[in-house]
Amino acid sequence: MAKDRTQARREHLAQMRAAQQRKERRSAMIMWGAGAFVIVLIVGLVGFYVVRERAATSLDGVAQFSYKAGSHTPIKVNYKESPPVGGEHNDRWQQCGPYEQPINNENAVHSMEHGAVWITYRPDLPKAQVDKLKGLITSDYLLLSPYPGLKAPVVASSWNHQITLKGADDPRLARYIQKYKQNPSTTPEYGATCSGDGAVTTTTAQAPIPATPPTGAPPSSAPESPAPSATPGS
Repeated sequence: MAKDRTQARREHLAQMRAAQQRKERRSAMIMWGAGAFVIVLIVGLVGFYVVRERAATSLDGVAQFSYKAGSHTPIKVNYKESPPVGGEHNDRWQQCGPYEQPINNENAVHSMEHGAVWITYRPDLPKAQVDKLKGLITSDYLLLSPYPGLKAPVVASSWNHQITLKGADDPRLARYIQKYKQNPSTTPEYGATCSGDGAVTTTTAQAPIPATPPTGAPPSSAPESPAPSATPGS
């Protein structure tokens, strides 16, 4: 009888140990499962924010060019692009800021060589849209002017880069400015001013660029800026 009770206790203890082990295994599995879930959740959230950030900063429709910098001419240049994105230009740059009337391509190109973004818009763009564009000109290295014959409602240009936009509300405009204004990788003369004594503040109507060299000025050997083919990029 005593032997039977001893055996029963042993079996009972064995069952208790087995039950405890099963409980511990279940707890471990739950902990590992919860940990794995947290890891997957973190990875998913990080991935979501990375994708969202890339989407917020991505730029579709940017055309790229390969004009060399540093070539000046006193006469009007026959640019291939309209507005131009680089090439020969006047030795005076356009004072950055908003303009109510068209400005000379040759002065604006010089400003872009210094790191400016030139925002152009159709002369018939609604006033509310124009006012919104003016609201963007809150810092240096930004030019704004109407541009007759523009291919889109709004076009943003910088040295060797250009994007056509649907209007002042196009979200790509702010991203373009953020990416290309004073970008050390794309600005030929990074650090050069967009104001100062060398700048002009006149419009095309006030001071048009002459088609031939002024009296006493050396003629340009290449008045037409050679233009490579544009390639899409961002």
